[in-house]
Amino acid sequence: MVVQRKLFLGARLKRLRRERELQQSAMATQLGISASYLNHLERNQRPVTAGILLRLAEVFDVNVKSFAAEGNETAGVEQLGEIFSDPMFADLGVTRFELVELADNAPAVADGVARLYTALRDLQRRTHAEDGEDPRALITPETWVRDYIQESSNHFPELEQCAETLGVALADALSIAEPLRRRLKEAWGITARVVGPNELDGATQAYDPERRVFMLSSLLRSENRTFGLAYQLAMVEFREVIEKIVAAAAPPDQGSRHLLHASLANYAAGAVIMPYGRFLASANEYNYSIDRLCGEYGMNVEQVAHRLTTLSRDGARGVPFFMIRIDAAGNISKRYAGGSFPFSRFGGTCPRWNLHAAFQNAGKAISQIIETPDGQRYFTISRTIERPIRPDIQSDALLAVGLGCELRYAEKLHCAAGFDLSNPPITAVGPACGICPRMNCPQRATAPAGRALAVDENRKTISPYPFVPG
Repeated sequence: MVVQRKLFLGARLKRLRRERELQQSAMATQLGISASYLNHLERNQRPVTAGILLRLAEVFDVNVKSFAAEGNETAGVEQLGEIFSDPMFADLGVTRFELVELADNAPAVADGVARLYTALRDLQRRTHAEDGEDPRALITPETWVRDYIQESSNHFPELEQCAETLGVALADALSIAEPLRRRLKEAWGITARVVGPNELDGATQAYDPERRVFMLSSLLRSENRTFGLAYQLAMVEFREVIEKIVAAAAPPDQGSRHLLHASLANYAAGAVIMPYGRFLASANEYNYSIDRLCGEYGMNVEQVAHRLTTLSRDGARGVPFFMIRIDAAGNISKRYAGGSFPFSRFGGTCPRWNLHAAFQNAGKAISQIIETPDGQRYFTISRTIERPIRPDIQSDALLAVGLGCELRYAEKLHCAAGFDLSNPPITAVGPACGICPRMNCPQRATAPAGRALAVDENRKTISPYPFVPG
């Protein structure tokens, strides 16, 4: 007989209630339970039942699977596991059960552990820290902003609403670039110009507030010029909304503040060019064909892929995609998730995922079904993209983007048409090698942390680092 694990999700219930700005009595009424019972649930004195999970999905449009999964959206059990696999913690013998308990019952403490470890990693990369420096500054702006965006599920309803209203008003059957330029000029007195790279001193775009001139490099590709116009328009059109979000986020330093502001303006730019309602309808009509969406909106693969990860509007959700961008060396420069995916926070990606093979198949979309160590399966698409400006060295021109979703959504995807989804070919992948639990992997590059090696000098194995399972 299989014993079902009881779900104690108090911390997540409390977080959901606070995000919706509800009192316990109001949330209890919407769930059809008493306030005292909800109080017991939030204090983990009662387990969450299947009926309550279904009611949460119905009333608050939550993803039941993600909500009930081990850990939370920020420092969940997988991220904690990656942290405690560090050799400095090897003698502690921290079990997965303890990590689940921490992630479920003390999510703020789990986030604190993750921030401290991140700060330590960043400090190790620096030669020294200035005396009297704010310890929070040891977390890089990029890390802080990336975490904040993911905590927000990569979706900002206020910006979406404003951007959709403007985007629909500016829509043009041929190209939105000219309406964007006119809006900048007529509403804000900003003149847009294309200039040679020498005028920009290494930048790809720049705004001169004194002359009210917005300059775009002549080396930019056409879709990146259009996006640049939308970015500058978002900076002035939605300044108050963006500043409100930034203020509520309370970044730890000026660098993080500026980077978050720019990231939100980028988000709004994509939402103006690809307004939510119309874009979601197009995505469903085209079965999420990236090429058709690129053609309709005049955007490139990366811009469309990024937009696909943001479709999390209550009552009008798209397929919950995740996206990752790497260079030829495997360095991760973008990572967004509208759905769940166990990204490695401190390492790279698994070499068995054909994201890396995209560089040997430039311009081609490569589909693959992968399975993570927890048994979850994902349909993924990998392909190369070109940088906004072509570098002097041709080999540096390409990056690779991986886009994916849980396998249960694959039937909605154009690129999955040739797969037998009832019995698909599966590639077993893992997180970074140092925390991957898979045995006998010929691609393993490092020994798994916290595991006893089972090396026998008289016997060679497929993996160079065989270890004792457990």
